[in-house]
Amino acid sequence: MAMVIDAGGDAVRRYVEDVAVGDVAPVVRHVLTRTDLVRYAGASGDYNPMHHDEVKATAAGQPSVFGHGMFSMGLLGTAITGFVGPAAVTSYRVRFIRQTWPGEQLVTSVVVSAIRADGGRHLVDLQVSLSNADGEVKVAGQATGVLLARA
Repeated sequence: MAMVIDAGGDAVRRYVEDVAVGDVAPVVRHVLTRTDLVRYAGASGDYNPMHHDEVKATAAGQPSVFGHGMFSMGLLGTAITGFVGPAAVTSYRVRFIRQTWPGEQLVTSVVVSAIRADGGRHLVDLQVSLSNADGEVKVAGQATGVLLARA
């Protein structure tokens, strides 16, 4: 059973019978800010100047500072755990495709690609991605969650 939080802040249970191939999880949207970059650097210990120092980033040939890949993966992970529940995720992997830039609106996509049984567990496979508002994919991957059956 997955415990997820609905829009009203209430915990809800999602069972395997509640999902079908093609179902889409609620979208998470976030506008990336420079403050996000600094806060993430402090939380993660990743102080690469490409993420916070405009002068060094442009001197290295970048148009500006850019987001940490793991921040993007974390934002996408928020959408995944919002759908199946944080304790339900059994695997999660991504490929970093493009950099994220301050001011971009980042948009998640989590789609049920398969439902299967494995060793008595009910697994839900998910195709996941993070794009900007123009549809440019920044991160893409797969995740799997385990859900209980009602019976």
